[in-house]
Amino acid sequence: MAAKTVSDLPLKATLNRRAMLKGTAGAVAAGALGSSFPMPAIAQETTWTLANSLRSVANPYHATFAKGGEDFAKSIGAKYEVLVTEGNSEKGIADIKALLQRTGGKLILNVDPNDSPDARVIVEEVKKAGGFVVTQWNKPDDLHPWDHDPNYVAHMSFDGVPTAEAIANELFKAFGGEGGIVALGGILSNVPAIERKMGLDNAIAKTNGKVTLLDFQPADWNEQKAFEITQAWLTRFGDQIKGVFAANDGMGMGALEALRQNGLAGKVPVVGIDGIDAAVAAIEAGEFAGTIAWDPLWTGGMGLAIPYAHVTGKIDITKEPKEHREFYGTGIVVTKETVADYKANPPKVDFNDLWGKATGQIQYRG
Repeated sequence: MAAKTVSDLPLKATLNRRAMLKGTAGAVAAGALGSSFPMPAIAQETTWTLANSLRSVANPYHATFAKGGEDFAKSIGAKYEVLVTEGNSEKGIADIKALLQRTGGKLILNVDPNDSPDARVIVEEVKKAGGFVVTQWNKPDDLHPWDHDPNYVAHMSFDGVPTAEAIANELFKAFGGEGGIVALGGILSNVPAIERKMGLDNAIAKTNGKVTLLDFQPADWNEQKAFEITQAWLTRFGDQIKGVFAANDGMGMGALEALRQNGLAGKVPVVGIDGIDAAVAAIEAGEFAGTIAWDPLWTGGMGLAIPYAHVTGKIDITKEPKEHREFYGTGIVVTKETVADYKANPPKVDFNDLWGKATGQIQYRG
């Protein structure tokens, strides 16, 4: 059976935004890349440094995000660096400032801010230095690229509300649609964490009381913390737990390990979001009910390709419509029924097709 995109689900009224994730390092074959930016832009290649800033390369999603940036940089012969915040906003901002100083402002930056307020500081620092920046996932609602032309090039994200609602419905289906669940959230101030909790709440509400939320706790996107929380839940709730919702696959794997240690793997289904290799394998093993797959190879590279296209004159970003400045990506729901097709047809990346995977302008629920 072919994998469903989020737009195929019965959420159509709310689906201006989607999500697509392949989420694991090396999951996309090298031949899938479309490295088609012209190589001759020697002046730009030698003067501009490209960089991705992210939380941790130990996280499979961010590891692939970093690889996407590396692939694009190689395709144009540019210098490339990876900055790692390790969940520390001050470190993330300080490292960006240091790199701006070291490059004399000749920096093209693709950043997943550790926390939403960080984005404003980063944009202001990059603009002041004369660099160019794309933000991913986290930013304040009132911070817009077109208010900081041309240096704030774009913001890329994925709509967590329909995404989380879709994968929650897969979880409910896996245990028969009636019973109690527990849920692991991300960092509470992160936009994705907020949206995914809203999507879960929507899905629960639509069951008309058949599914109940026994407990929700933030595990801060951390696998070990998710493991410890789930262990405590198993002691507290026992067989009342019919399923586990995790706002990302890393936390889902932590929950799954707790279930394994209690002989419940495959008996209590888990869902996550990210599409990392371990989650896909868990779906094949019958331990995960599903995940939402993004394409971090695409986001990691495209967040550099778009500003590079502006810098080299391929586009004038200030003349692009708003749906090219703040946009959602596309997405796939991966379940036991669709996992074989998903693995057989990995997503491809064409860095010349700047907005080919965009699915509309970001909407704010305010």
